[in-house]
Amino acid sequence: MVETVFAVSAVLILVGAVGVVLFRNPVHAALSLVLTLIGVAVLFVLNDAHFLAAVQVVVYAGAIVILFLFVIMLLGVDKAEKLRIEPIAGQRPLAVVIGAGLAAVLVTVVIIGADVLTGWRRQSGERALDGASTDIERIGRVLFGEFAFAVEITAALLTVAVVGAVILTRRTPRGEQ
Repeated sequence: MVETVFAVSAVLILVGAVGVVLFRNPVHAALSLVLTLIGVAVLFVLNDAHFLAAVQVVVYAGAIVILFLFVIMLLGVDKAEKLRIEPIAGQRPLAVVIGAGLAAVLVTVVIIGADVLTGWRRQSGERALDGASTDIERIGRVLFGEFAFAVEITAALLTVAVVGAVILTRRTPRGEQ
């Protein structure tokens, strides 16, 4: 039973991820993202992480995707844009250079700080759960204590994604077409 649920969820995630990349219509891509996020929530439930599954559905599939859809609808995407025309001269080579630099920084951070980012500790082994506080308090302490850097990076990535959605869907003035 568990293997079947995993297989179905994995197929949903893959189909949704491929849809995000391949759909030309941004609304369809956002809906494919919802499919991917719900598949990940099913995997959380499968691993008995019910709180994370709820957060996945409420925060990501709910709030974030709705924000993307709101931005897409606000800016309008009713016409096809010419991809060969660059609104800002030299932006593609600059994007490649910045992307390569960010990839190098990411690889460096992962190699140097893998133990810190994953929470794995060589000397202490597994930590006992503290029975004096609730699950939410423990999750808050861990997220905003040990993993504060990872939470901040996630917030920055979401901000970049929103800015990217705005830039990709913005209209050019009539005179520049």
